[in-house]
Amino acid sequence: MKFWKEHMGLRALFIAGFFFAGLALVVFGWTLTGQMKGLGLMILGVILLLAALLVYNKPFEGDKGPGL
Repeated sequence: MKFWKEHMGLRALFIAGFFFAGLALVVFGWTLTGQMKGLGLMILGVILLLAALLVYNKPFEGDKGPGL
């Protein structure tokens, strides 16, 4: 998608935001050992980390190199 290739600053902001928010939720959820709320926070944190990965990889969709 061209949008993410043209707006690298916005992409970096989203990646950093998702990454640090996801990491904070995973660590905070880990401190709530034995509670379902902790598990929910950790799952939400993993989803945010995967969203950061998705935004990072979005500009490279459809670009197939030779032999791939």
